[in-house]
Amino acid sequence: MAKPIQIVATKKLSGEQKQALAKVNIEVVEADFIQTQNKPFELKDLNENLIFTSQNAVHSVLSNPESEKLKSKNVFCVGLKTKILLSESGFNVVAYTGYASDLAEIITLIYRNESFTFFSGNLRRETLPQALKEADVKFNEIQVYDTSLTPQKIKTAPDAILFFSPSGVESYLKENIIKKEKCFCIGETTADALEKITKNIIIADQPTVEDVIEDVIEEYK
Repeated sequence: MAKPIQIVATKKLSGEQKQALAKVNIEVVEADFIQTQNKPFELKDLNENLIFTSQNAVHSVLSNPESEKLKSKNVFCVGLKTKILLSESGFNVVAYTGYASDLAEIITLIYRNESFTFFSGNLRRETLPQALKEADVKFNEIQVYDTSLTPQKIKTAPDAILFFSPSGVESYLKENIIKKEKCFCIGETTADALEKITKNIIIADQPTVEDVIEDVIEEYK
């Protein structure tokens, strides 16, 4: 049997995802290169509409005893998983996109006269707040979770590395060097974090973990 392909996943994968890879003789070393935790916050000075750019923010807000009162507001979000989580929790999602830049465009073009509250994490990108500021859209921001980098040294020399966020890239590079490995990225923003490091990048068609796994299987089958 051929020697298995070795890949590093910079976050823990589900059992199903690992099985799909094992079927095509791909071995996974996995570790969480970033960790997130909810932080205490107050639900006050809320605007008419809410913005979520991650599931972490949704989980944190849902853990607030007053979150029920938010469900009458319209919600704008980034990511299909974030949208599903919001909808299943009883929120009314008006628009969702794969990327923050696209959401910024929708808001500044169509909803610029409305007001927004953005639930964010400490390492969030400037993309959305910057675009809203430039378009004079009324918004405020409440930080509801913290992301910390948890770098670790990978002892094997992998054939490929899977990245799911810019913070994950930053964390990986603190202890490891990228040489010839193929880098599979969940999206453009994550790939941008690698642009000075390597040209060997494959970006998923849709920004989901499943799409990243599909690309890996496609590449090595």
